[in-house]
Amino acid sequence: MRYNQLGNTGLFVSEICLGTMTFGPVGQQGLYHDIAGMDQATADSIVDCCFSAGVNFFDTADVYTNGHSEKMLGQALKNLNVPRKDVVIATKVFNPSGNGPNDRGASRGHILDSVEASLERLQTDYIDLYQIHANDPVTPIEETLRTLDDLISRGVIRYIGLSNWAAWRIAKAQGIAEREGFARFETVQGYFSLAGRDLEREMAPMLMEEKMGLLAWSPLAGGLLSGKFSPDSKGEGRRANFDFPPVDRDKVWACVDAMRPIAAKHGASIAAVALAYVLSKPFVTSVITGAKRFDQIEQNLAAVEVKLDQEDLNTLDAVSCLAPEYPGWMLERTAPTRMPSGKQTTPTLR
Repeated sequence: MRYNQLGNTGLFVSEICLGTMTFGPVGQQGLYHDIAGMDQATADSIVDCCFSAGVNFFDTADVYTNGHSEKMLGQALKNLNVPRKDVVIATKVFNPSGNGPNDRGASRGHILDSVEASLERLQTDYIDLYQIHANDPVTPIEETLRTLDDLISRGVIRYIGLSNWAAWRIAKAQGIAEREGFARFETVQGYFSLAGRDLEREMAPMLMEEKMGLLAWSPLAGGLLSGKFSPDSKGEGRRANFDFPPVDRDKVWACVDAMRPIAAKHGASIAAVALAYVLSKPFVTSVITGAKRFDQIEQNLAAVEVKLDQEDLNTLDAVSCLAPEYPGWMLERTAPTRMPSGKQTTPTLR
């Protein structure tokens, strides 16, 4: 297992992160309960398997199965006697925790109420990485940042991140944090996969410039890149009940077909190749992978052993490439005019 620096901090996390969206009891109602369906004993075994393989990074959220995911992760770590200092726990706040108008969002009140509830469910005194789960268009960024900074000062949380924000808003938040002396966001949790590389347009350059880490969620595009689905079959697992994230299915099948010979060449699964591709990107800190079965988690863990060569990467880059989009194509055209001395060219503009 390899470990990467978390944003611009001194903390290191495993490049495989166990996502615990699948942790939760069978037979309940709600969005995340359709994905979950796992008892405590199975959760304990999966956490143990990951920890034994060198995974030190575990991601959850207060909204996953109405808090059951946090409870089960906390209980699993306790049952396994895992030293708290040896794991990095990440959780999130934003989504509704009740029916009231203030039981959601990134306001000071909701964050302060939610962090205490998460600490209790996780059975811990602090959260390593506390993330704003989505964009709040109502709450001023200053209010959110001040609250998170206060929690860091109290030792309740150690670092902060966010998920599913636009690049311009993240850059604005970092500027506010620097101006006001607040703790800055260190990570972005965003969708990135071989079938969904949109993040490379604006987000990836921003991450590199701001020295932020990317935690890639759904690196298998909701399971479609596992090789277990085809155009003629609905398949099984998460995609059968929860068709998300949205993807271009034709591109997915083209990517899977391109990965088959690469997987055979490396003696690996298609899923491992898909994860290895995401991990090859310099802006990716860790990939968040979930599982309900041991064969799934074993395939995911095997991705760290797959070393894609340049030919493999070129093949996968080509089959998954993004369509040209403005201003990207104009930036590429004008970039040669400002290269290091001696390398500049004069573009033809139309």
